Amino acid sequence: MGKTHNLTRWVKHTALALAATLAISQTAAAATPIVMATKSFTEQHILSAMTVLWLQKKGFQVLPKTNIATTIGRNAMINKQIDMTWEYTGTSLIIFNHINKPMSSEEAYKTVKQLDAKLGLVWLDPAPMNNTYAFAMQRARADKEGISTMSQLVAKLEQVRKTDPDHNWKLGLDLEFSGRSDGLKPLQKAYNMPLDRPQIRQMDPGLVYNAVRDGFVDAGLIYTTDGRVKGFELKVLEDDKHFFPSYNVTPVVRQDVLESHPGLDTALNQLSPLITDEAITEMNKRVDIDHQSPQQVARDFLKSKNML
Repeated sequence: MGKTHNLTRWVKHTALALAATLAISQTAAAATPIVMATKSFTEQHILSAMTVLWLQKKGFQVLPKTNIATTIGRNAMINKQIDMTWEYTGTSLIIFNHINKPMSSEEAYKTVKQLDAKLGLVWLDPAPMNNTYAFAMQRARADKEGISTMSQLVAKLEQVRKTDPDHNWKLGLDLEFSGRSDGLKPLQKAYNMPLDRPQIRQMDPGLVYNAVRDGFVDAGLIYTTDGRVKGFELKVLEDDKHFFPSYNVTPVVRQDVLESHPGLDTALNQLSPLITDEAITEMNKRVDIDHQSPQQVARDFLKSKNML
């Protein structure tokens, strides 16, 4: 009888000790700083600052690592040196998973979510913002010409080419896009857009915005959420044939990190829906053109949403 009683007591003690150890280890895991990698451009600096502020408010510690190159960040996540990042659906689709077929935003998200799950990486809710390629014109000129889609731009290019070739419209493109296998040639094919060589002006990507604003080219290839779109009064033309892939930014977190940090997924999913094209373009403008710090811009934004 005594032996049984002692055994029962020992089992209870062991169970309690084990439960306490587990509780302590879970608390310790939850208190472990979350190592977050972001890339080296304005939008990512803003996302980094915003995530640090919001997750700290929610009781998490965050260790931000900025200016991490895309593939380095990806490998570091797979090797468990990085816990989370803000990644773009198109980047994972094309760069990491080598899939080039056109698909909708929803399809792209579902595809990368499924593929990356096999590596223990969880794609949480995507933000509505889509930082993809597009063509842009001076807003006043586009409105005057009645152009709001790529097909309308192509129709205008062709009309001028046939009726007034001395005043052919010119397009500003970055050098990389002109030479890429998924760049200019397939775009011309998708939109049935013949161009004469003098119509193509190649330049550094950053100069395209100035070239459109200053009328050096009639339209140019830009990134849709760049602050200069707003700052320079440019109009982004709708890619009505869905040639360009979707680049919806999404928090991607390792499965084991989500398990050891309860509530992390909920907190990040509260942040994602606020990051619209309009919101991020305005924030990019405030950093790039108004020279405010990403931290200040992120803080102001979260305050405006009553989150700080």
